[in-house]
Amino acid sequence: MRLFGKRAEDDEQEKEREEKEENSEEQILIAQLSRDEDITFDDAMRIPAFSACINKICNTISMIPIRLYKRDGDQVVEIKEDDRVRLLNMDTGDTLDAVQFKFAIVKDYFGKGGYAYINKTGNKVGSIHYVKNEEIAFRYNTDPIFKEYKIEMQGKEFQPYQFIKLLRNTRNGMHGKSIVEENKDILLVAYHSLKYEKNLVKTGGNKKGFITATKRLTDEAIKKLKAAWRKLYQNNSENVVILNEGATFKESSNSSVEMQLNENKKANSDEICKIFCMPPEMISGGVTEQIKINFIQYCINPILNKIATALNRDMLLETEKGDYFFEADTSELTKGDIKTRYEAYEIACKNGFLQIDEVRKKENNPALGLKFIKLGLQDVLYDPGTKEFYVPNMDGGNKKIGEKGEEQDADSIKE
Repeated sequence: MRLFGKRAEDDEQEKEREEKEENSEEQILIAQLSRDEDITFDDAMRIPAFSACINKICNTISMIPIRLYKRDGDQVVEIKEDDRVRLLNMDTGDTLDAVQFKFAIVKDYFGKGGYAYINKTGNKVGSIHYVKNEEIAFRYNTDPIFKEYKIEMQGKEFQPYQFIKLLRNTRNGMHGKSIVEENKDILLVAYHSLKYEKNLVKTGGNKKGFITATKRLTDEAIKKLKAAWRKLYQNNSENVVILNEGATFKESSNSSVEMQLNENKKANSDEICKIFCMPPEMISGGVTEQIKINFIQYCINPILNKIATALNRDMLLETEKGDYFFEADTSELTKGDIKTRYEAYEIACKNGFLQIDEVRKKENNPALGLKFIKLGLQDVLYDPGTKEFYVPNMDGGNKKIGEKGEEQDADSIKE
């Protein structure tokens, strides 16, 4: 009697425990279904198309040098001997070099924003330090017109001009809006599709479903069936589930073919490329010259313009603004295509806005010392200042025609 009573008591406790587990699992499931799902930037980076777009953009921009120019009257002169140019293109003075620095700050641009501390001694910039946007906090006023804010980091307070701020879709100048937050739905679809495919591989492609029985199964039979089913989905051995007479398995979800996973993955990948204004061929293959142009014009150039604007605001002295400006040298993007690059040089030399030695300099070749400017005899030159025409003529000498049309001897040309 005591043994029977003990066994009944244990069975009752086991039943209560299983009911609690089932109720707990049901509550968790209901909570997950009822809450608004979220996806983090790190989760989105697990999606191949999203990660490929981010890396393609960051790698492209990281190899583009930043130049510093100065307006000198009607001319624009490149300033080469400036420490800021060296910091932006070679050694930042931080643990990251210039390429790694640009990659990191552009990647953060698609999240909360990209930040870098400008380490100054007086008016001289000594180094540039990339800062993870997770470390950045803000203290700001509530005035919707005259907005002011301070940057806080690890208990220290900084002024906004002490940081380079590369922000995407910002309304306050402090931080941007994450591209993941803006496009959460499509990214969640792609993310869950990836997890579903992973689960298919993990379970050996076994289908989800439920067991129906014509007769009521005992608790012992249910436990054995659950254990056998658990072993079947471990995907590490050849397991078999034997169903007794009257018990059948019914599938509760569509098969992989019905779900058309491959077609959905391709469609989701194309939609993710649209988020970045990137042609899908840039990550899937089949790139043409026009696709490259579209990629540079609509995807890369807007970010380069934001980088130049951020540098002009925070890296230039107030006395330099207006005369000096930073700009990305996009000519580096053609160095992978020698035919396109040389054709561009040919057009530039033929039309006179680049000389041979200038081209050789761009190709890192020594100058030949050519000081001549090539002019074609087929052209008539007009000086809008003196309102005179100049006609090169090999036979009868050079002629200069005045405003009233009279011919003048012009064998000697003033420089």
